[in-house]
This record gives sequence, structure tokens and C-alpha cells, in this order.
Amino acid sequence: MPEHSAASRLRLSGLCFFLQILNILLFAVFVRYSPESSSSLCSPQLNCSRRNQDSAFQHPRFRDVHLQVLLGFGLLVAFLGRYGPGSVVISILLVSFAIQWAILIQGFLYFFLNGKIYVGARSVVSADFCTAAVLISTGAVLGRVNPVQMLLLALLEVTVCTLNEYILLSLMGVSDSGRSLTVHVFGAYFGLMVSRVLHLPPTDKRKREDQQDVGHQPDVFAVVGTIYLWTFWPSFTSATTADDSAEPWAVLNTYFSLVASTIATVILSPVLYEESTPRMVQIQDATLAGAAVMGMAGEMLVTPFGALIAGFLAGLICPLGFRFFTPVLHSRMKIQDTCGVHNVHGLPGILGALLGVLLTLLATADTFGDRLELVFPLVAQGSRSAADQAFWQLCALPLTLLLATLGGCLTGAVLKTKALRSPPDKGNLERTILWEVDKEGCDPRTGGMEPGISTLV
Repeated sequence: MPEHSAASRLRLSGLCFFLQILNILLFAVFVRYSPESSSSLCSPQLNCSRRNQDSAFQHPRFRDVHLQVLLGFGLLVAFLGRYGPGSVVISILLVSFAIQWAILIQGFLYFFLNGKIYVGARSVVSADFCTAAVLISTGAVLGRVNPVQMLLLALLEVTVCTLNEYILLSLMGVSDSGRSLTVHVFGAYFGLMVSRVLHLPPTDKRKREDQQDVGHQPDVFAVVGTIYLWTFWPSFTSATTADDSAEPWAVLNTYFSLVASTIATVILSPVLYEESTPRMVQIQDATLAGAAVMGMAGEMLVTPFGALIAGFLAGLICPLGFRFFTPVLHSRMKIQDTCGVHNVHGLPGILGALLGVLLTLLATADTFGDRLELVFPLVAQGSRSAADQAFWQLCALPLTLLLATLGGCLTGAVLKTKALRSPPDKGNLERTILWEVDKEGCDPRTGGMEPGISTLV
């Protein structure tokens, strides 16, 4: 085995060992089981006080959210030929670490009492959401960072993501139950900024062409991933709704959005590409976009036809983004978005946030009824007017973009340090250890027109 290859394996192993020992020590000192029915241990901003705790927590919902993060998001990055099976391995590694780290970081803000962090199903679900943001970000840099860099990205992003969530949900009182802002928008633009900082101008055009990922796995990965998204995403969107009585709105609105976004992609894809029907990976992207747009507005008064309209718009934005925005990001802004997170998470998430602002203006007792106290407690209590709440919902969008940009730039600067980069003359070593290579095929999203760039830095 080559010397550099052994060093790469030991570097990853050593970092995993250090981080796991750190987590074990912190868990031993701070983490304890949450007593059943102890609503005082939950942050009121997360509406935990309105639920019974672990004994009454709906375990199917916990299962659905965890499956969505592990399988739904994990299979989204499997379409790339060079990184298909290996990228799923990396996703599982990131989930394994990020959940532990998120429980600790979020615990100090939300579940900390008398010097201890009390954990239960609610805190694990919250950690799953933060982990989802990390997986979205890795989609922007997949193939251009090694596993060590990915672990450090998760370490830093979980911290910044939790800070953003705390400011929005706790300090500002923003309603974002399905996480349009704190997961989709934050994860997408955090990853894009990391990609921008890691950009290196090619010094050898022939070498760059050799390192391009122009392959894709059979569409079975996209098929399985899409089925998981359709099955579990309504639970993902409704997992943090204020009360069980509010859940049906989030579930129904998500389903309506999914069906409309899929139809929109089928309509637009033949117009943009020389194919009579869209590829399965494009349907997968439409599913993601349709769900992301319902993140903030899912439990609000969208109405069924409003959910169809929002999903239809998201389904149009996604293929248009791949056709027109992605080349601009790459050529003008030097951002290589491997999995297109800007189109399937970022833009639909922004659309969902703006939709949420509009619907917040309708937040009155006449329109929402008893649900007003569950969705907008400050409005129901008279502390804010509907216009005031809408203003704070709107302010949350630029704040999220700011924190994602700053956090992504800082993380990219850390990952770009010479000690973390791959050996200059052995750029494929980490890839050959963990990632399988398949050079045949083309990028299914671009219809064979533009190969995806996946150069390891």
C-alpha cells in the first residue's frame, strides 16, 4: 500500500477517534435521560411544552424523520458515477457524528437544566434536522473534499446551524416548523460558500478534464431515493409542528406540493432538454423542491390550491435553475455545485420563506382559529400584530443567508489549509480508498450537455 494512502487512512481514523472520544467525555459529563412528562425541560420556543415527552412522543414520526435523513438524503448523492456507493458511506459517517455533536450543541441552548443536558426523542429529532442541513451542504462540495474535510465541515456547520436556529426560533420567535430557512436555505448556501472558497483555478486543462465526473449510476438510486422522499417527507415537514391537531395541514400541504412540483418538472424538462420525458433524477429533484417550499408554510393557512401553486412554481424553478443558473454559478461566480443544492434546496427554500411571510399577514383569530396560538403564540397573546410577525419572518431570511455565508466562508478557509488538502500529485488517493470510480455515462440533469465537475482539492 502506498505511503500516502496509509497516511490518508490513518488521518481519517485518527480524527474519528479523537472526535468520538470527545463526544463520549462530553456525554458522560453533561447528558442524561429526559424524565418522562417533564415539559419544563423543553424550550418553549420549540413548543415542547405543548407535548408529552418521550413516553407519549409519536415514535413512528421519530422513525420517519430518521429514515428520511439517513436514506432519503443519503441516496440523493448516489447518482454520481465516481462517488455513488462511496458517497452513501460518507453520508452515514457524517450522520453518525453530526447527530452526536448536534445533541450536545443544541442541548446547551434548548435542553440544559441544572448543569445537565436532558435528551429524549425531541432532542434527537432536532439533531436530525441539523444533520440534514449538513448533508445538504456536502452535496455542493461532493467529490472535491476528502472525508477528513467533510467531518470538519460537519463539526463547524452544526455549531453555526444551531446558532442560526436559536436566533430565529428562540430570540426572534420565527415560525419555521418544516425548516425552509434553518435547513434548506442555510444548508444550501453554507455549502455553496464552502465550494466558492475551495475553488482553485485549473492549471492543466487536460488534467481537469480527466478529473471531471461525467458518469452516473443507474437510475435505481434515484428511484429508491425518490420513493423514500415521497413516503417520509410529510412526516419530516410536520415533525416539529406545534400540536398534533396542526399536523394534518403540514402533511396535506406537503403532499399537494409534491404532486404539483413533479407535474411541473415533467412539463418543463422536454422544453429545456432534448428528451421526451425527464430522467428519474429530475423527478427526485422536483420532489425535493416541492417539499422545501412547504417547510415554513406547511402548517399555515396555505389552502390546498395554494399548496398546488407553490409546488408547481418550485417544480418550474428547479429545472430552470439547472439549465440557466448552474452554468452561471460555475463560470461567473466560480461555484461548483456538484449536486445542484442551489436549485433543489436554496431557491425553493427562499420561495417557501417568502410564501410564509405572505401567509403570516393572514394570521388572525378569524382565519386560524385555535391554531393561531399554536403556530403564532406571540400574535395570539397580543404581543405582536400579524404585520409585526410577518416583519420578523421576513428578517429571518437575510439573517440566515448572512450566517450561512459567513459560516461557509470560515469553514472553507479552514478546509483549504494545506494540512487538510490532498497531496498535490496524488489527488485521487482519498477517492480510491473510499469511492468507487465509473467513467461511463453523463450527467442526467443536463441531458449530456454539461458534465458535472467533481475535482478533489
